[in-house]
Amino acid sequence: MNDTDDKKQSDTNRREFLKGALVAGAGISFVSCDSRNAATDTTQAVRDPDTLQSDFPRPVMVNGKRMLTVDIHAHTQVDAVWPLIEGHPVLNGANPYGPNPLTAATDIVVRMAAMDATGIDVQALSISVGQYFHWADRDLAAKIIRVQNEKLAEVSAAHPDRFVPIGAVALQHPDLAATQLEYAMTELGHRGVMLTGSVDGRELADAVNNPFWAKAEELGAVVFIHPRGFAEGESRLQGNGQLGNIIGNPLETTVALSHLIFEGTLDRYPGLKLVGAHGGGYLPSYIGRSDHCHTSDYRGCAGEEQKVPSDYLKQIYFDSLVYRTRNLQHLIDEAGAGQIVLGTDYPYGMQNRNAIAHVLSVPDLSDEQRKAILGGTLAKLLKLENV
Repeated sequence: MNDTDDKKQSDTNRREFLKGALVAGAGISFVSCDSRNAATDTTQAVRDPDTLQSDFPRPVMVNGKRMLTVDIHAHTQVDAVWPLIEGHPVLNGANPYGPNPLTAATDIVVRMAAMDATGIDVQALSISVGQYFHWADRDLAAKIIRVQNEKLAEVSAAHPDRFVPIGAVALQHPDLAATQLEYAMTELGHRGVMLTGSVDGRELADAVNNPFWAKAEELGAVVFIHPRGFAEGESRLQGNGQLGNIIGNPLETTVALSHLIFEGTLDRYPGLKLVGAHGGGYLPSYIGRSDHCHTSDYRGCAGEEQKVPSDYLKQIYFDSLVYRTRNLQHLIDEAGAGQIVLGTDYPYGMQNRNAIAHVLSVPDLSDEQRKAILGGTLAKLLKLENV
């Protein structure tokens, strides 16, 4: 049977398989508020589960054991910033906050119901990349970030068992960003920060950002690197297929992480806790090409890196948002199960609503590896204490 036929067969039988799993002894437990029977055999979801409908609501059980599930890739927005930027000429009349029909981003009741339905215990809250204003001058940037980070902290403090904040910084002003990170983590209870993959064309690995990287390492901050399209390729990514998102976003992450390797940032700050969105883009999948370049005498290949590029995959964490079983299997094979964490992209169009099933669909993972990917690794990185 070829891959297409296999996928059709999976789509046709997926629901029947799952519904009959308990009776058949296949080891899949349907757990909700009304059904908490624990599986006793190896829990295994079918290959390439649906990405649009959840098969594993909260709480998630694996072989009779309750699994903590933590999502690193969950966005919201803080529209309280709007009075600070309304009418600014850079916006050219646009309002990045409205109209906002996506109540899932801002309505706490809707959000927690969605988390329950998709098996997520804890979200690491970050703002949408659309609300990163790198054009803001120092004074305005200080006000914007203060409002955003305080609001994220407020929501998380009200629901400490469900949310933990990872805020924003104004990396267009690196020394200010370092100060903002320290305040967020020491005063507001943030566990890290989300950065865009570049700052108006400036690479994260640019030496001007070193004060920020030094502070992030010192504080043990989780740094979630999330793309905002690939502006340099915008003309090629027009047309059908949302290529600016589908190709541009993972490409942006690939470039950002590659520069952090080849410019020596990960050698200068080896204690950094980086998480690459969307499985780290294309970096893990084609890391062999980087290794070849590093070890060859091809001109321009040798950078500031002190190790073979693939060795740095052990210094980076990658979210699981790669959508298909074989892709997640490959990511695990390249980086190791200990470097993979759960990511959904809640609540936007590319969200995988069945991220739990995708982890459980990877064959031959031990229960300890599943536990780590589903939430155990992030619980340590984010220093979760209330769950």
